[in-house]
Amino acid sequence: MNVKDRMTKNPFTVKTTSSVSDARDIMKNEKVHRLPVVDDKGRLAGIVTEKDILNASPSPASTLDVWEISSLLTKLVVKDVMTKSVVTCPPDTPVEEAARLLSDHDIGGLPVVEGDVVVGIITESDLFEIFIELFAIRDKGLRMTALLPDVSGELANFAGAIRDAGGDILAFGTVRGDNPTNKLAVVKVANIKRRALMKAVEPFVQEVRDLREL
Repeated sequence: MNVKDRMTKNPFTVKTTSSVSDARDIMKNEKVHRLPVVDDKGRLAGIVTEKDILNASPSPASTLDVWEISSLLTKLVVKDVMTKSVVTCPPDTPVEEAARLLSDHDIGGLPVVEGDVVVGIITESDLFEIFIELFAIRDKGLRMTALLPDVSGELANFAGAIRDAGGDILAFGTVRGDNPTNKLAVVKVANIKRRALMKAVEPFVQEVRDLREL
């Protein structure tokens, strides 16, 4: 799955010369937290976030009244408060690489570009939705977390045992275990009873850490 499959296409943008007040209103009305900033030729020039606008706004302790504050924000333009060095990705970027970029740079969204033209945006919310789907969170079943030895073929044996016991695997993933010799498997299964599932996987697991209906 690539970014182009999950990004918001043709996202809301603002120009470098747009007022900060206008950018704030777009975010509020469209319920978005960041806006790519483009120049007069439609090329990416930066990104502006709610935090940027908040930092540009007068302090709550200011003696200015609401009309004076509104007037100041109207005069302030986006290019004065935006982040100019933008982390981006092309549409064919794998979604897991987009997640790494968000995490490594501690940001909430990536403008998706072809050349220097914005064609979409992918955010942490989009990736959370993918995570929900990958783990079949909205489907009913038994969710097991088990510690497995990190041995070639063991995952296939584990999954095969569940299949042979009549279980339907809805989701299956692994993360790091306690040390390099093992890994944690997270599996969600339908059409099998708790006892039957435990019996099926017993020869292949070091420990069942959690088993619950979700």
